[in-house]
Amino acid sequence: MSCNCNTREVASPLLPYIATVNKIIEETPTIKTFQVTFDEPGILENFGNKPGQCAMLSILGVGEGMISITSSPTRKGMLEFTIAKVGRLTSVIHELEVGDKMAIRGPYGNHFPFEEMKGKNCLFVAGGVGLAPLRSLIDYVLDNRDDYGRVDIVYGARCYDMLCFKYDLFDRWPKIKDTHVHVTLDREDPKWDGRVGFITLDWLQEICPSVENTVPVTCGPPIMIKLQLENFKKMGFKPEEIITTLEMNMRCGVGKCGRCNIGEKYICVDGPVFNAAQINKLPPEY
Repeated sequence: MSCNCNTREVASPLLPYIATVNKIIEETPTIKTFQVTFDEPGILENFGNKPGQCAMLSILGVGEGMISITSSPTRKGMLEFTIAKVGRLTSVIHELEVGDKMAIRGPYGNHFPFEEMKGKNCLFVAGGVGLAPLRSLIDYVLDNRDDYGRVDIVYGARCYDMLCFKYDLFDRWPKIKDTHVHVTLDREDPKWDGRVGFITLDWLQEICPSVENTVPVTCGPPIMIKLQLENFKKMGFKPEEIITTLEMNMRCGVGKCGRCNIGEKYICVDGPVFNAAQINKLPPEY
């Protein structure tokens, strides 16, 4: 009788697994993308993440934090995490080099309704690092291109140096059939000769004149999400058609610590993906 003790058939979301950093991309002065693979055979193949889910990243002696998975499960052999340098843990992660280790457990939360979106046009609207969680869904859609309709990716950042995923925005995505990328900066920049201004209702209506058979998905700073949800409503989308992802205050990943509780919802369990009808039922303080 043979024993395959070194390979796990199922990766437990409650156990941290050691992973090695294979590649680091400096997206902006304060945002980096880390590409990692698990050291133990079989973990990555059985991780089972879906677009929109998160994972818990930890550094021994420092702590752990919930981070959205930036890569699509269609991209085999690795996971990617795009991380903004905003605190102690993320500052330490930003000091990692290729070959360094971290621990990962997950995946956590629900996921984008990519099956329900099949056959429909996709309108992705993101701001700043909010493009990171949407990227997992965008790449899933584009890697299964024939299953979806027209794709519009609308993205805004404060300045040119704060644009994430420049290689996707200006090279990879525009080359894919019926995929249209629209980028704007909040203010004029000597490095930029494109559109300047916020993501407004008028601009969205110009990009997407008809809401028929279209799914709008947005992510960004909280104030931007609220503005875009309102824009989508004015465009004629129904609340249950509008999708967003809320990634705030998640700590344990299993709905036990209460840190991400909003009303009757726990972001790490009931989310992070919600539709606008669900958002409308959350307490006003959100």
